Amino acid sequence: MRLFVFFPTVGRIVLLYKNLFSRQIYHNPLSSPCPPSEGDKGGGRGTCLWLRLSMIVCVSFLICIGCHKAQQNISTQEAIKAQYVGRETCKPCHENIYAQYTGSDHDLAMDFATDATALGDFNNASFNHLGITSKFYKRDGRYFVFTEGEGGAFQEFAIAYTFGVRPLQQYLVEFPKGRLQTLPLCWDTRPKEQGGQRWFHIYGNERIPPDDMLYWTKISQNWNYMCAECHSTNLKKNYDVASGRYNTTWSEIDVSCEACHGPGSRHVEWAEAEANGKDTQGYTDMGLSIRLKNDEDEEVTWIFDKKLATYKPSAPRRRHKEVEMCARCHSRRGVISEDYVHGKPLLDTHYPHVLEENLYYPDGQIRDEVYEYGSFLQSKMYQSGIVCTDCHDPHTTRRRKEGNELCYSCHQPEKYGSHEHHFHKLDSAGSQCVECHMPARTYMVVDPRRDHSFRVPRPDLSKKLGVPNACNDCHADKSTAWAAEHFAKWYGQPKSGMHYGEIFRDASRCTPGTDADLVHLVEDNQQSSMVRATAILQLRNYPNESSLKTLGKMLQDSNPLIRSAAVASLDVLPPKDRVHFLLPVLQDSVRLVRTLAARSIAAVPSDVLSNEAWQQSEVAIKEYEETQLLNADYPATLINLGNLYLERGEFDRAAATYKKAIEIEPAFVPGYINLADVCRLQNRDEEGRVILQNALEIAPESAPAHHAMGLLMIRAGNHKSALHHLRKAALLAPENAQYHYVYGIALNSLEMSGQAISVLKRALTRNPYDRDLLVSLATIHRDRGEFEKALRYAVGLCKNYPDNKNYQQLEQQLRALAARQGDKPGGKN
Repeated sequence: MRLFVFFPTVGRIVLLYKNLFSRQIYHNPLSSPCPPSEGDKGGGRGTCLWLRLSMIVCVSFLICIGCHKAQQNISTQEAIKAQYVGRETCKPCHENIYAQYTGSDHDLAMDFATDATALGDFNNASFNHLGITSKFYKRDGRYFVFTEGEGGAFQEFAIAYTFGVRPLQQYLVEFPKGRLQTLPLCWDTRPKEQGGQRWFHIYGNERIPPDDMLYWTKISQNWNYMCAECHSTNLKKNYDVASGRYNTTWSEIDVSCEACHGPGSRHVEWAEAEANGKDTQGYTDMGLSIRLKNDEDEEVTWIFDKKLATYKPSAPRRRHKEVEMCARCHSRRGVISEDYVHGKPLLDTHYPHVLEENLYYPDGQIRDEVYEYGSFLQSKMYQSGIVCTDCHDPHTTRRRKEGNELCYSCHQPEKYGSHEHHFHKLDSAGSQCVECHMPARTYMVVDPRRDHSFRVPRPDLSKKLGVPNACNDCHADKSTAWAAEHFAKWYGQPKSGMHYGEIFRDASRCTPGTDADLVHLVEDNQQSSMVRATAILQLRNYPNESSLKTLGKMLQDSNPLIRSAAVASLDVLPPKDRVHFLLPVLQDSVRLVRTLAARSIAAVPSDVLSNEAWQQSEVAIKEYEETQLLNADYPATLINLGNLYLERGEFDRAAATYKKAIEIEPAFVPGYINLADVCRLQNRDEEGRVILQNALEIAPESAPAHHAMGLLMIRAGNHKSALHHLRKAALLAPENAQYHYVYGIALNSLEMSGQAISVLKRALTRNPYDRDLLVSLATIHRDRGEFEKALRYAVGLCKNYPDNKNYQQLEQQLRALAARQGDKPGGKN
C-alpha cells in the first residue's frame, strides 16, 4: 500500500490524511489485568484480523428485540447521559438473545488466556518457521511461548489474552508502558480434516526480520493501535504522547451488547419505569442510544418485482444508521475521534477508505483486506435498501440461512436456482450463488472473506483491466477469453458504456479526456456514494475549470463521504485559491469534513484571511490537530503533525515531531526525509545529509531516501553523488515518473542529454501522458537541434491537452524551426 505522496521538489514526504487512519493495531486494555475467576464472564474471547501494514478488525451489530414502538432519534444530550451497564444487566429482559449471543464471534472476540479460552496446543509443542523454532507450554496455570523477540533475541513471553476464535486464534503479549503486541504465531482452529489444529505464521512463508516495521514487537503489530477498538466494548486507547504510555480501558473485554446498542443506562431506567407504571414520556426511543429496529422498518413492505423475480424493500434508505454502525468496524477505516456516539454519522469519528489503488481492483473488487463496507456500498443490494441484518443474525453472528436458501429469501429459486440461470450442474460449486456473485479472497493465511458487492461476473473486464473474475477463480486452467466467450454465449454481451473500473484505470494513468467521464460519474446520483467519492478523488489528476466546478458542487452534497472527498481533492489548488471553496466547510456538521478543510486551509497565509475567517480556521485546525494526536503512537500521524507545524513556520516543533516519529519506529524512512527537509529550509543541509545517510543505512533500498539524497547532493554541487542517488531511486521505483523526470533533468543539466533522453523515454513508456516527461523530451530535443523529434512530443502534448496555450506555442515554435531546418541543404534530421 502507498503510504505517502512524495514531492521531490522539496524532498518532503507528505502522508495522506486517510492513510494515517488506515492502521489499527493491538492494544493493551488494562495494566497487568488478572484473569477472571472460574465462571466469571467479565469479558469475552477474541479474534484478531490483521494485515501487513493496516488492519482493521470487525465488530457487528446486536439488535434489541421485544421492545415497544417509540420515537426514533435520540438526542446527543441523552447519549451523553447514558452510561455503560454491562451485559448482565441486559440478561433478565433479553434471555433468549443473551443465549444466542453466548459463544458467538462477538462474544469470543477477546478474552483472558485460560484453560477455557486458549485453544492452541500448549502441551510443550514446537513450531519451526523459516529456521526459527518456537515452543509453546504451560506453567502454573499460565500460558507461555519461547520465541524470537526484540532485536532477534530468544526469550520467554507470557500470553495475557486470546484474540479471536474462528478460523484462527491469535495471542497477545504484554510489554512495558501498557502496550500489547500480537504474536505472529497463530493457532488454526479449523478441524484437522480441513487442515486445521496446527500452529502457523501469519505471514506464511515470508520472513519478517526484527528490524522490519512489520515485526511483531513493532508498532505495526501493536494491539492498542491496530485492533483494540473493534474487539472490546467502549474501548478508549488513552495514549499519552509525553510518556509514550497506554492507559487503555474498556467496559467489557469483548464485543458485548452495548458495543452496538450503545450505553444502556437510560434504557434500563426506561424499562424500570415502564415496569412500575411510571411516566416514560421523557425517554426517546425507550432510552436506547440507537434504535436499530424502528417504526420505519415496521412500515416497510417487501415488493415483488416480476421482471427480476426478486423481492425488494419499499424503503431504499431504511436503517442507514445500522449499516454505518456496522461499518465502524466492518470497513477499512481509521479513527479520528474516540468520542463515538451511536447513531451519529460514521465520518464524525472514522475515515472510511474509498476504492483506492492497492486496496481494491480498478473495478471495485476486493484486493487488500478491506472488510465489507466499501464493497457493500457499491452493490445494488445496498441501493435497494438491503441491510446487514437481512442476511446476518447479529446476535449469533451467523447467516440467517445456509447456502442458496439465504439468497432465495428474496430471489425466486425457480429462476435463480435453475440451470438456465447458472448453467452448471445442480449442487455443484457453480450452482452456488456466492461462488459467482461473492467470490472470496483469503487473508491471514486461512481466513477466506467474500466480496460483498454482489457483482455480476465480468470476464471481459479481466481482459481489459487485468482484474480477477469469478469464472476463472474456478476455471483457473482456462483463459479469460474462454470465460468471456462463454459468458457472452449464455447471457449476451454486457451493457454498452464504460464500467467505472475502466474509467478509474484510465484516470490513474492520467489519460486525457477521462475527466469528462469522471465528472459524469460524480454527478450521477444513481451511482453509489463509494464510486462517486472515488471518482471525486481521481479528479485531482485533472485540475481544470470543469472539474473544479464539479468539486465545488460536491461540497454541498448531503453525503459526508462525498463532501470529504471533494475537500481532499481541492488540495490540487494553490493554498490561496482554496479559501473561497473551503471557508464555509469549516462549519460542516461532520468532523472529518471540517477537519480536512482545516488542514487544507492551514497552508494559506494568514494575511489572506479576514480576522473572522482566521479565527474560524484556528478553531478547526486545533480540532484537526486533536484528531492526529489521538494516533500519535503511529509514526505516520506524527509526519502529518510535523507537516502542519512546518507549513505554519514552526520549524522547531516540526523537527521535534519528525524526531518523535523516528524514535517510535527507527525504520520509518519518511521521518528522516522530512527532518532533513527542515534542515534544508534552515540552510543546514550538512545536518540533513547526515540524517539521510542514517536513513540509507537503515533502508538501503529506499527509493524516496535515495531521491532526497540526490536532491541534496545537487544543492551541494556534488553532481557525481547526486546522479548516483537519483539513478538508484529511478531503478528502485520504475513506476515513479517523477523520479525519472528529475534524474533525466539532472543528466541534461550536466550536458548528458543523450542519456537524459534515454531515461525520459523509458519513463514515458510507462506514463505515456505525463506532461513533464513530454515537455522535457520536446525541449531537450529542441535544444539539441532535433526539431522534428521535438515536434513529435509537442504534437502529443497538444493532442492530449488541447486547451493549453503554452503547449500550442511550443508546437508552433517547433514547426517553424523544423521548416526552417528543412529548407537548408541536408537539413532533415
